[in-house]
Amino acid sequence: MKAEQPRAEAAPDPAPQSSGLLTDIGHLGRAVKHLFGAQMHLLAAELGLARAAVSWIFIAGLAATVSGVGLGLSLLAFIGVLLAKWFGSWLWALLALSLLQLLFLLASMLLFRRCMHWMSLPATRGEWSAMMSDTLRKAEREVEREQRTGEEDRI
Repeated sequence: MKAEQPRAEAAPDPAPQSSGLLTDIGHLGRAVKHLFGAQMHLLAAELGLARAAVSWIFIAGLAATVSGVGLGLSLLAFIGVLLAKWFGSWLWALLALSLLQLLFLLASMLLFRRCMHWMSLPATRGEWSAMMSDTLRKAEREVEREQRTGEEDRI
């Protein structure tokens, strides 16, 4: 057999060297992309932490509520025992304890009514109305911005 002669492959012409300016712009674009990618990664991590923090806040609030109710029941039992010793009768102690709880409930209701009255005063109504209007305007602007962003993404 004859030895085959190597064929000269037709290689395409090498691309012309890009100018230094185009190379620098390319590097700048990659650096900006890397920077914003890192910022987005950081934002995602912070949002993850915030989401976890909200869960832990709810758990801590639940634990505080359960502990507070337990403490309140323990104090009521202790007061009941003291009243029973003082009156010499459980019946009178429970009646006195019920009366104390009724007084506390009435005081809470009166405080609630007073707070509702304060909310109905003209100055408070004006502040409340301004706060609600401001919140509504902010929400409407945010919805409009999201709609514009959504429309731009579709284009």
